[in-house]
Amino acid sequence: MSKKKKISLLIQLVAVVILTAIDQISKFFVVKYLKGKPAIKLIDGVLELNYLENRGAAFGMLQNQKVFFICMELLILIIVGYIIIKCPEHKKYRLGQICLVGIIAGDIGNMIDRITQDYVVDFISFVLIHFPIFNVADIYVTVSMILILICILFIYKEEDLNFLSLKEKKLRQLDQK
Repeated sequence: MSKKKKISLLIQLVAVVILTAIDQISKFFVVKYLKGKPAIKLIDGVLELNYLENRGAAFGMLQNQKVFFICMELLILIIVGYIIIKCPEHKKYRLGQICLVGIIAGDIGNMIDRITQDYVVDFISFVLIHFPIFNVADIYVTVSMILILICILFIYKEEDLNFLSLKEKKLRQLDQK
């Protein structure tokens, strides 16, 4: 692994730690100031801060499936971590790498909640459209996934993602023999 790649991975790790800390700090303050209290209206009829203990996924699916969620979150960490390590150090992959950092930070932020409390603290509520209450970690994951989808559809060509192929690796090994 090149020195440039090691520095990039270190920067990404620091970014994950910072983003996860922001998520956990926001949840700490929500628990401290909102738990057991009425919602705080930021924009009347549109946006509120409202404490919620979420024991499931979005839209209340899969309630009380802590072990399942933790296993899925660990699987996501492994897959995304693999992609980050394999990702070439080229300018065209920078946005994708940033998005992967967001996915990891969001995943870890919610996993910390599930492990330590058996639920995820949610608090951001768009009451205008009755959208499920969410948190900062959810924002990281959602925005990152949307941007990755945009990258895959409009920026990266199929060959730009060959670094992920196990088949490609075997072909390179055969070429070297």
